[in-house]
Amino acid sequence: MQTELKNKIEFALDTIRPYLEADGGNVRIVELTDDMVLRIEMLGSCGSCPMSSMTLKAGVEDAIKRAIPEITKVEAINLTVA
Repeated sequence: MQTELKNKIEFALDTIRPYLEADGGNVRIVELTDDMVLRIEMLGSCGSCPMSSMTLKAGVEDAIKRAIPEITKVEAINLTVA
């Protein structure tokens, strides 16, 4: 992953991290695929929270796509299905 693109992703994630951290969670970049799918890991309480899928779509994916429109999708590699 290019350093500039990774920095943009981290900056976008930093805009929502305070909300995740307030609930005992966080997020980590795992990889960005060749077809511009960002794979992340939900950390802490975000990995097992029943609301994590909504947090992923409404929070994380929205922030990422607004900052880096070329990213087509954001997937969490470790969400627990409620």
